[in-house]
Amino acid sequence: MIVTRSRMQKIGWAAILTVCFAMLVALTFRVNAVKSEVRLVERKLVSVQQQKELLKTEFQTRASQRKLTALNDFEFGFKAPSPGQYLENERQLAALGKPRGADAPAPIMVASAERDDEGTSSFPTLVNPLSGRAEAAEAKPDKPRRVATTAGNLGARLSQVGSAKAGSIRE
Repeated sequence: MIVTRSRMQKIGWAAILTVCFAMLVALTFRVNAVKSEVRLVERKLVSVQQQKELLKTEFQTRASQRKLTALNDFEFGFKAPSPGQYLENERQLAALGKPRGADAPAPIMVASAERDDEGTSSFPTLVNPLSGRAEAAEAKPDKPRRVATTAGNLGARLSQVGSAKAGSIRE
């Protein structure tokens, strides 16, 4: 079998293309490996920056605590509670109580409004000057009507479309 010149050129071009394709694949793998290393380094860099910020915050917090401790010692003289300051039970707390002295101020009294038998207050109702209606009537609607929900009336209630009333909504 005799190989002609044109046949040799075709085989040469095929070999060159095969070598170029192999180099392209190898170069692609190398580029992807470098990209992977770059991503890994970027992740480490972000992690180190987060740790740096955490350490900055920790340092500032500890510095502030030292400043506050120094200010506290110098200005106020406060000290941390000691174990002897805690009480073991209610009896020790009750033993600390003292009867009210003769010169002590009177205890604070809380006012309360008297109510009728119907539960209404003896105070006059406030009237809104714009609407002319009593404020109590506007603020408090009548008692909501509670309807027992059964399978029969639930379908009927849900099938009706209309404005919702405050009394028909169950909580």
